[in-house]
Amino acid sequence: MELCRRRHNSKERRVDPQVVVGLLVDRGGFPLEIGCWEGNKAETATIVPIIRQFQARHGLADMVVVADAGMLSASNLKELDEAALRFIVGSRVTKAPADLASHFRWHGDAFADGQVIDTITPRVATTAARDDNDVNKRAEPVWDPAVHTRSWRAVWAYSRKRAVRDGKTLTLQENRAKAVIAGEKAARTPRFITTRNGTQSLDEASLARARRLVGLKGYVTNIPAAVMPAGEVIASYHDLWQVEASFRMSKTDLRARPMFHHTREAIEAHLTIVFAALAVARHLQDATGISIKKIVQTLRPLQEISVRIAGHEHLAEDPLTPAATSILDALDLTPQ
Repeated sequence: MELCRRRHNSKERRVDPQVVVGLLVDRGGFPLEIGCWEGNKAETATIVPIIRQFQARHGLADMVVVADAGMLSASNLKELDEAALRFIVGSRVTKAPADLASHFRWHGDAFADGQVIDTITPRVATTAARDDNDVNKRAEPVWDPAVHTRSWRAVWAYSRKRAVRDGKTLTLQENRAKAVIAGEKAARTPRFITTRNGTQSLDEASLARARRLVGLKGYVTNIPAAVMPAGEVIASYHDLWQVEASFRMSKTDLRARPMFHHTREAIEAHLTIVFAALAVARHLQDATGISIKKIVQTLRPLQEISVRIAGHEHLAEDPLTPAATSILDALDLTPQ
């Protein structure tokens, strides 16, 4: 079999041979499809193949792909759209000034808690694309794929709670920058530091721009408002944490890594076992409301042994604890 592991720099900056694993889950985190590619394969180049594989197997025509801001590039979104896939991806806050130019002109920096603005964002940062959103008009444009061929739909939401959290983060970053400038902290150049003629100073303009955007979160999609309202776009994206939870379970609780296999056949067998275990774990968690780690900790100490003495069978077993009984009742399992 062809080797599947390839030496490639991982996110942890390791140079060990690795594979890229694609895990497709539903909005509740239940695993639907798994695949693997050579370690030097870009993650963004694997999403369409695994979705196509799942669609072909189950005869599905319409799907919505939800991904974080790492998928937000012109080529990635174009590829998803050309594959007739609907998508919702997180936007970067740096895009807010252009997307919300009309709001800032007509309403200033004022946002109400929970306010949602449905507008458009350029597919590629060009002057022609920016012209789709006329700042001279108070009303935000309603995205129409037939009309706004150079733009995607963008949904922006403001949260006062997020603003407080973002503000605290910016203050910490400002203090860190000041400490580096003052020579109190030796570290790589942090955010909000500008260097001119060899002298470092606080980038007040960038800091002010960042503070202007606290509390905002953006979402980019190719789903028209008539098909999916802004609130549903936001809610669908927020389910993304279930994907992260499933990946963490695979890596930690189910020990998907490290992997000591070298052939594709062995690697796929290993991932198949992890995939099946994840499905079981997700079912157990959903049925009991308890984490898989807690379930294992509760049930693992319970043992039963059968010993033959002088031709007679003797059964010894640990008594069920209240916690274990609760888990078995939730799973509708009656001890024999």
